Amino acid sequence: MIRLILADDHAIIRDGIRALLTEDAGLEITAEAGNGQELLDKLTLTPCDVVLMDVNMPVLDGFGAMPHLRQDFPEVKVLVLSMLDHPNYVARMLNAGASGYVLKNADIAEISHAIRMVAAGRQYLGTEIGMNLLQQITAGNSLSEATTRKTNDLSKRELEVLTLIAEGLTNAEIADKLFTSKRTIETHRQNIIEKTQAKNTAALIKFAVSEGLIE
Repeated sequence: MIRLILADDHAIIRDGIRALLTEDAGLEITAEAGNGQELLDKLTLTPCDVVLMDVNMPVLDGFGAMPHLRQDFPEVKVLVLSMLDHPNYVARMLNAGASGYVLKNADIAEISHAIRMVAAGRQYLGTEIGMNLLQQITAGNSLSEATTRKTNDLSKRELEVLTLIAEGLTNAEIADKLFTSKRTIETHRQNIIEKTQAKNTAALIKFAVSEGLIE
């Protein structure tokens, strides 16, 4: 039997979760709390294996409660149940010691499964959160790959010209430095603009900085 304490400042949500979880014979709700401080007080008197806790609560919120939970009740697992789905909130709670994070729009089957996972000492990330993170990672990789392709498209000479452009040199100055003609530098510059799809010199400098060509 997994013993639970529900911590949420909305009684209607606690009532709904209790009603749904009572159908699970393997779970027992031993107490409820309306904020983080009340949760800590209840834990001193109530046996508990898993805390099902919201992030936004009055008096003491989830962020404030986590250090106390980890220090005073290290054996108790924390599963966050929140509407906050921003990666920063998820990361902060997990880094603070929460074992899992599930959104409140998850179905009861997923919540029950998450409770069992964290009670067994494993971590759990809600399905919707996992998909959102995967989409961000995929989008980030796509942008990175696109940028890498742009850099790879530039010749060694074009990279040299780009670096000098980013350093603020004029076409004539670059030509003198590279012992070539101004017309040749203008051609290189046009090729760089086309390959990087930069609209102006400022965009070229930003690209050079992002690629580590200049500091």
